[in-house]
Amino acid sequence: MKLVPVESSMLQAIGYDRETKELEAVFQSGQVWRYCGLPRRVYTELLAAPSKGHSMRENVIHVYPDYLVPRPRRRA
Repeated sequence: MKLVPVESSMLQAIGYDRETKELEAVFQSGQVWRYCGLPRRVYTELLAAPSKGHSMRENVIHVYPDYLVPRPRRRA
């Protein structure tokens, strides 16, 4: 999935997989979340939104099933 950097106080980047209909969101905290069953229209509207954070809160978070993408563990 190709991630697109975005200007946002909430997000660093977002990406969309057409086949799985999953949105991947990289938050400023470094956490990566995936949202499932998201129509492409919602992704394109998010990209065009003047406030990406507001659009995420209104149209994605708590609207679509989500899961936290685990970070690879660092070796000691």
